[in-house]
Amino acid sequence: MKQLMIKSREIGTGKPLICVPVMEREKEKIITEITYLTQSPADMIEWRVDAFENFSDFNTVREILETVAPVLGEKLFLYTFRSKKQGGEAQPEGEMLADLHDLAAESGCVDLIDLEYFEEEKPLRKIKQLQEKGVKVVASHHDFEETPPKDVMKMLLERMCAGGADIVKLAVMPASAKDVLNLLEVTEEFKRENGDTPVITMSMGQLGGISRLCGETFGSCVTFGANKKCSAPGQYGMQDLAMILETIHKSNENGR
Repeated sequence: MKQLMIKSREIGTGKPLICVPVMEREKEKIITEITYLTQSPADMIEWRVDAFENFSDFNTVREILETVAPVLGEKLFLYTFRSKKQGGEAQPEGEMLADLHDLAAESGCVDLIDLEYFEEEKPLRKIKQLQEKGVKVVASHHDFEETPPKDVMKMLLERMCAGGADIVKLAVMPASAKDVLNLLEVTEEFKRENGDTPVITMSMGQLGGISRLCGETFGSCVTFGANKKCSAPGQYGMQDLAMILETIHKSNENGR
């Protein structure tokens, strides 16, 4: 099994990494929040660029990246523009999204870029282009309406995996506890059958909260927790999340 290493982090085994999103709207607040999170339990910091009020100002986006780059240290930095179609805050026009992704990949600051796989016209080509610029790609899909059948969820993950992504991510909305169980089953199957590609899954909302805690058992390698603002329903506070994950991890290590 090939392991994905970014900086000093091994992704895909053991305790899930904690990723904390930054959802601030103003430049200085974004910089302040990212800087604060570099001294937090977060393993990964996600800048949700769609929440930034001036995301169309490329010079300002570049300035933010240049400012935070020196303070990140060993924290992983995930750059995400979540479109409205996928539950985000904004919908860029024309080639703007592609240009923003290129800007991030060329910044020397970003470790991973989230790419909404099924929103891309030619996702395989875009993934390869970003990887050639030196970043890892998280191919993602979000369904805020429902939890698709198990075979559909499996197909979505396998298509993103076949597209060459470094990590695949699927987030769905449950209507019942059975929906949550179905997602966990699909996660375990995908992990077992595609050991070289780390997977991130979550069942959103209060009902799906357990899926954010049990990644070490079922195979999800990253879980999202909040500091000030949640980026999706059902996220735990990062401090509570860190404590729970460590408790589960120690129990697993001790065989209890």
